Amino acid sequence: MRLNVAKDKIENAALSQDPHAVREPHVNNLELAIGHEVRAYRKQLGLTVSDLSVATGMSVGMLSKIENGNISPSLTTLQALSKALGVPLTSFFRRFEEPRSATFVKAGQGVNMERRGTRAGHQYSLLGHVENNTSGVMVEPYLITLTAESDVFPTFQHEGMEFLFMLEGEVVYRHSESLYRMQEGDSLFFDADAPHGPEELVKLPARYLSIISYPQRHKPNG
Repeated sequence: MRLNVAKDKIENAALSQDPHAVREPHVNNLELAIGHEVRAYRKQLGLTVSDLSVATGMSVGMLSKIENGNISPSLTTLQALSKALGVPLTSFFRRFEEPRSATFVKAGQGVNMERRGTRAGHQYSLLGHVENNTSGVMVEPYLITLTAESDVFPTFQHEGMEFLFMLEGEVVYRHSESLYRMQEGDSLFFDADAPHGPEELVKLPARYLSIISYPQRHKPNG
């Protein structure tokens, strides 16, 4: 489906992700994160530390240490605070920020890969990889280069979604029963479970960005 055909559908669709959304700052220390949330929920309810002490049976000194991040509260303690403040236990961890991974690749330094089904003259350069990320989605960004020696090959078919952006050259790209003449600046976004791949190499060398995404599968322990 071409972009001009799908434009109305895209404009009318309610996209759930706000690309400009800003989250509250997180903290790397778990005790500080818990303490911040306990204090915030207590103040929202208009309670003093003494009030919370009565509600939980904990000492004022203990609660002060928790709110200041000086001690690591036990699960039993967190359950008591959860009940007294009327919030889910998991809400105390909202501001905790675990380390997040990133991959930076200098120009020309991507990792050349041999993908299944690769034919002669098709160079796949992997531009980044983050394993076990928090999104639940795996993403493989490739820079694909086709040269005069490149073979035209049977189509690929795999799970997930794929996005192509043409950087240089011209190819006729197949997706299912449709053909798309892709030139510099053109893009194609599609369900990768349908047969797809270059059908005709029109102007070489050709380079395009291919971003493949699919559900993340966690490896079993042991």
